[in-house]
Amino acid sequence: QVQLVESGGGLVQAGGSLRLSCAASGSIVGIDSMSWFRQAPGKERELVATIASGGSSNYADSVKGRFTISRDNAKRTVYLQMNSLKPEATAVYSCYVYLIARGSSGFQPHWGQGTQVTVSS
Repeated sequence: QVQLVESGGGLVQAGGSLRLSCAASGSIVGIDSMSWFRQAPGKERELVATIASGGSSNYADSVKGRFTISRDNAKRTVYLQMNSLKPEATAVYSCYVYLIARGSSGFQPHWGQGTQVTVSS
């Protein structure tokens, strides 16, 4: 079985920073891309950032220059450093990891449980 455990969410004032973590554990053979999504109340889920296995990354235009995605392959963990936070960043943030588990036929997506980020004005 595979688990994705997120941490780091919370309440922060506008202009502040938070760092989210998502650790993968279980019978994992390999990990490909790792991403962060967010969903605000009443809105569609959106892709925030993705980091490939080789380290290249992509960001939503709304967070470029303020958010940084990184990964530690040895720890099977992906991070999202969020700086200069704005109230519109308030959402549930979930990690999304493409990995291959022992006994499976190929890479499959797995979701974390989500962590709440609230930015007050």
